[in-house]
Amino acid sequence: MSTAILIDGAFFLVRLNSLYHAWPGLTDPDQVATIIHRTALGMLKQGETEARRNLYRIFFYDCPPLQKRVTLPVSRQTRNYAQTDMATFRLSLHARLRAKRKMALRLGTLKGGTSWRLKAPATQELLKGRRGWASLTDDDFELDLRQKGVDMRIGLDMASLTLKRFVDQIILISGDADFVPAAKLARREGVDVILNPLWKPIPEDLNEHIDGLRNYLARYATPAAAEADAVPSGADDLLET
Repeated sequence: MSTAILIDGAFFLVRLNSLYHAWPGLTDPDQVATIIHRTALGMLKQGETEARRNLYRIFFYDCPPLQKRVTLPVSRQTRNYAQTDMATFRLSLHARLRAKRKMALRLGTLKGGTSWRLKAPATQELLKGRRGWASLTDDDFELDLRQKGVDMRIGLDMASLTLKRFVDQIILISGDADFVPAAKLARREGVDVILNPLWKPIPEDLNEHIDGLRNYLARYATPAAAEADAVPSGADDLLET
C-alpha cells in the first residue's frame, strides 16, 4: 500500500512565510512550488531504519485568488485585484503545481469581497486612543473574504481514500482541528494518520486523533537561497531534500 499527502494550501503558505520571512524566493512561484513538492516527498522518508514509502498522490487544496474590481473604503478609488501581485503569484503557483508529478490540485471557492473590515493593528490603535477615525487609510482595511469548500474537500478525500482502500497512510499538512472527524474515521479503518503542522502548536483534540506528529519543511528550492536563511531556532527537521 502507499501514502497520500494532503496539503492545506493556505495554511502551508502562511507558515512558509512565517518560517522563511527573509527569503526573497517566497515571491517566486517556481521556488515555492518546488518547496511544496519537496516537502511532500520528504515526508515519505519517516525514519533512519525505514524504507521510503510509496507515494499514491499529493493533494494541494486552495482557492483561486480574488479577480475583480472593488472600490476602496477610504479613497473610493477602484482597484483591480486581478492585477495584484498576490493574484499573479497564486495563479502562477497553481499552474506550476499542476505540472508536478503525482500532484492533484483541489480548488474551493472564495466568497465575499464586497465589504471591508478593519485590520487588527488598526483596531487596537483605535481602542487605545492612539489614532482617530480620520487618520485611517485604505491600508488599514482588508476585504472580508472566506474560503469555501476547502475543508470539505480535504475531509471527503480522507474518507474516500480510506474507504476505497487506496492507501494505508495519510499525511496531513495542516493545523486545523476541523479534520478530526475524518482523522477518526481513517484511524478506525486502520489507516495511519500523520500530521505535519509546520511547527505550529495544534489543538489537543487534533493531537488525540492522529498516529504521529512530525514537523518537516524542505529547506530550499535552490542552494543559493541558503544565503537568506531565516530558519527558526529549534527547527531541527528543516532539511533539504
